[in-house]
Amino acid sequence: MTAATSTSPATLTTLATPAPPQPAMPGVLPASPPPSDWVLQVSGISKRFGGLQALSDVGMQIARGQVYGLIGPNGAGKTTFFNVITGLYTPDTGQFELAGQPYQPTEVHRVAQAGIARTFQNIRLFAEMTALENVMVGRHVRTGSGLLGAIFKTRHFMAEEAAIEQRAHELLEYVGIAPLAHDKARTLSYGDQRRLEIARALATDPQLIALDEPAAGMNATEKVQLRALIDKIRHDHRTVLLIEHDVKWVMGLCDRVTVLDYGKVIAQGTPAEVQRDPQVIEAYLGTGGH
Repeated sequence: MTAATSTSPATLTTLATPAPPQPAMPGVLPASPPPSDWVLQVSGISKRFGGLQALSDVGMQIARGQVYGLIGPNGAGKTTFFNVITGLYTPDTGQFELAGQPYQPTEVHRVAQAGIARTFQNIRLFAEMTALENVMVGRHVRTGSGLLGAIFKTRHFMAEEAAIEQRAHELLEYVGIAPLAHDKARTLSYGDQRRLEIARALATDPQLIALDEPAAGMNATEKVQLRALIDKIRHDHRTVLLIEHDVKWVMGLCDRVTVLDYGKVIAQGTPAEVQRDPQVIEAYLGTGGH
């Protein structure tokens, strides 16, 4: 792998389970479940694709209410790690705990039910659905009416659908796109589509929200708005794990950072600690022999 990024030396060396109750007011996330020390604890994660060892003995611990960054040069294994913990890839080895409970990331829908929601580097919305409908789809992971209730339009089903719609409106307000509720997803601006993806992820009442390069393709103004939204999520006692190539943006936002290179952890700690680590500087900037 070649360490290919636009990161400058200055950037690296000088940057300092039960669903919670509904909110009392629209636009405010519900309180988290009672706090525990760790939301996500993973260790010994390995994943091989044929002759390529994509991950080797990767682990991390993320505390409740943190914004945790996962960075590394291109091809370092960041997206593979995301895909493993969210059930898209089956790991070869690894131990997984979410909010103190073991979970097996072998099926995407079960991971979502356990309490991990994610967005994707390439936005994945239902383009012909409205913004409201997209968020309602996310909320259905926390419903219980089932197929028969939907077919026969039972009283319980209708009440549940009304609650889902109300919650979806609240989340659209929370992320700042409530006026666009009835616009089709494909008509939204790029930045608003990113916000919609986050609203849909929040609709699952996650213990952990995993954001895969949320600032990719955004202009400077949109990045400022996105940072404000992630700060808002953190201050509401939600926990965020994110991949991002914009190192300066990560260092100014995250509480802790893990750095991968060639599928291995080369550094973990606060942004100030990580940015001074010689292995990190070498991985990003290269040396005569790398």
